[in-house]
Amino acid sequence: MHMEKALREAHRVSWLSSYQCKQRLFFGFFLVLSVLLPLADCGGESQAGNASGGKVLSVVAGENFWGSIATQLGGTHVDVKSIVSSPTGDPHDYESTNDDARAIAQADYVVLNGAGYDTWSSKLLDANPSDNRKVLDVGKLVGKKEGDNPHLWYNPKYVQQAARQITADYKAMDSADASYFDQQYRAFEVALQPYLNKIADIKAKYAGVSIGISESIFVYMTNALGLKVITPEAYYTAEANGSDPPASSVAQFNDQVTKNEIKVFILNVQTIDNSVKNLQQQVAKASIPVVEVSETVRPSTSRFQDWQLAQLDKLEQALSQSNKG
Repeated sequence: MHMEKALREAHRVSWLSSYQCKQRLFFGFFLVLSVLLPLADCGGESQAGNASGGKVLSVVAGENFWGSIATQLGGTHVDVKSIVSSPTGDPHDYESTNDDARAIAQADYVVLNGAGYDTWSSKLLDANPSDNRKVLDVGKLVGKKEGDNPHLWYNPKYVQQAARQITADYKAMDSADASYFDQQYRAFEVALQPYLNKIADIKAKYAGVSIGISESIFVYMTNALGLKVITPEAYYTAEANGSDPPASSVAQFNDQVTKNEIKVFILNVQTIDNSVKNLQQQVAKASIPVVEVSETVRPSTSRFQDWQLAQLDKLEQALSQSNKG
């Protein structure tokens, strides 16, 4: 009996010892695992980031309309700075700053309007040469040079052409994220559709309607809309170049207003001089609808297409009002 009891006690002690050992091993394993798992997660994120490129391109846009497009096309893989973004000043008169020079010097990619619109950029690029920096001149891309109408972002075809090129450049600079940039481009195409649809709608309803313009900013868009600009070219070209329009063109424009030949007046709110102010007064007396447009994105927090669509909505309302009259 004593022997049997002793054996049972020995077995119990052995079992407890084994259980406690296993318990210590389990908690030890759990402790190690709890330390390693977060590290594994961090490593996984890093590897995933590297696998997908994990790269952020430093992008500088000469103006915020191209900056908005560049931002949408690049998503989380770009950091975009737009240099000209003020909704009040005349971008044609912009003077660069030291901050602009630093941004250009550090940029991987620079998007410029070109066609003589952002001539200030040339000295910044020349003063900060870089073999690793890529520059897109939209004017050169679409075949426009200094002296041509530089308001390229008001041409929907040029906008789409620039978007394709920006995407191609992103993919060339960060090939690991090529599929991501393709995805961003497709999303941008979808986001651009309401703007393109509005252009088609206005053209279908109001093609051929005569309008007046304070300067050349809206000429590309009027062509896309099928509207007829009857403002003397000498007038709006001079205004766009910051010079006094010929007296004969002013007289002709005033005559068109007085005779109510102009159904809608398009006013660039960022380039208003005394000649345009006088014309505004004549337009108001004739009760001609006025549609304000701007050079830069307004408000500056808006997306390019939302800004453009808002202006087109106002134009459509003005054309409808004029048509009823």
